[in-house]
Amino acid sequence: MSETIKLTAVVWREGDWHVSECVELGIASQGRTEKAALRNLKQAVLLYLADDETGKVRWPVELERKIVPLMLSA
Repeated sequence: MSETIKLTAVVWREGDWHVSECVELGIASQGRTEKAALRNLKQAVLLYLADDETGKVRWPVELERKIVPLMLSA
């Protein structure tokens, strides 16, 4: 049985490219379309989480992060 890991992705446009970033892990990718950028990000995240010896996905507990509001005054 495979485990599902829920992460957060942010997608934005830079010129002709769409950039996607996994907020929790700080991993980014890009693609010509939003769909391609997200597909490439999924692949990058899976490669990042893959154990070098077994190839199985492992959750890096030491990288757990908290998302909090950032308030700025101009």
